[in-house]
Amino acid sequence: MSMPRERTSAGREELVVVGAGMAAVRFVEELAASALGRYSISVIGEEPRLAYNRVLLSSVLASDVGIKDIELRPAQWWRSAGVKVLSGCKAVRIDAARQQVFLERGERIDYSKLVLATGSHAMRLPIEGADLANVHTFRDVGDVEALTRLGAARKKVLVIGGGLLGLEAAYGLAKRGAIVRLAHVMDRLMERQLDEMGGALLARLVTGKGVRIALNTNATRICGQERVEGVEFADGSKIDVDAVVFAVGARPNAELARDAGIAVKRGIVVDDCLASSVNNIFAIGECVEHGGVCYGLVEPAYEQARALAAHLSGRKVAYRGSVVATNLKVSGVSVFSAGEFLGRDGAQEVVYSDPRMGVYKKLVIRRDRLEGAILIGDVRDALSYRDLIRSGDSIAAIRDELMFEVPASLQKAA
Repeated sequence: MSMPRERTSAGREELVVVGAGMAAVRFVEELAASALGRYSISVIGEEPRLAYNRVLLSSVLASDVGIKDIELRPAQWWRSAGVKVLSGCKAVRIDAARQQVFLERGERIDYSKLVLATGSHAMRLPIEGADLANVHTFRDVGDVEALTRLGAARKKVLVIGGGLLGLEAAYGLAKRGAIVRLAHVMDRLMERQLDEMGGALLARLVTGKGVRIALNTNATRICGQERVEGVEFADGSKIDVDAVVFAVGARPNAELARDAGIAVKRGIVVDDCLASSVNNIFAIGECVEHGGVCYGLVEPAYEQARALAAHLSGRKVAYRGSVVATNLKVSGVSVFSAGEFLGRDGAQEVVYSDPRMGVYKKLVIRRDRLEGAILIGDVRDALSYRDLIRSGDSIAAIRDELMFEVPASLQKAA
């Protein structure tokens, strides 16, 4: 049966958003500010709750904030905006020819424009034992609740993965009372955001917060009959643990699009208007592949949401890709990284390091332009550096002072 629609006025286009995460919320916010009267909007969310800030799940796990504190918009906001939110609903099929979305519970919803903001899902290593009880990921509120119970019971937990999510899971578990080890297959933590010196400093600071770290360590088997009892590694060593948390990356949720005949590579392929290969179907956020890149980060998702809202409002706006920047607290440590921070091909590297104070700064300069930056501990100038990297403006006049004091005219609050 068709889903009944509530129209506030005749002639509005039916705009359906599949996905109720951060990208979807930002898109609706932007559209509400510019062209809400043009559309009758429905948002379909698989989780049985209103949209929340997924970035702050680590703060919930670390008991710094509560679940309610990370809710993006209250129910009243959605009602006031005239947006129909369907929580706890899974979209299972798109009929692009008839322009309909089918829900798992049997309804179908008509659309004139469809926006896919289906996000991504946490990956698990394809190793023996990955399906045992007490093997977890760290992706949503349900995962946080499970990890919180492990901490309260003071369980021995191995976190596999030394990127942002792995470090946040390990730190939160340790704060909750778990005995935590972290194993990472690479030679440094956060290798996509940090160089060798930055990774080494971060490892020392995280170790000081109660997490044992093993680098160049490859887990090959999770041991146990029904539940996790231990983990074996490629070098033949083994440790006894009560639980394992996979934090080894995410994969775009593109199956719904692929099944509908929409072009998918690693993610849903979109052009500079965020349009897919099928008429009237668009995509934003972690499910998207643009210019051969799947960003998997919040800021590019927000930039895509703004661009698509502008496009659907009738403005000529193109999304040309994003300059990736990380500006977060990682296991309680402030970390910023942006641009080409490794300094390849003859770029100049300006470095300041004070391990005793837990501070590391690196600027990468090429032809009087800031090309990349890493900050650990002191991130006061992070946003100013980010904007200089994005703008490509010359820093010749401020080059000598840039490491220690960004001119007031360029300063932004981090």
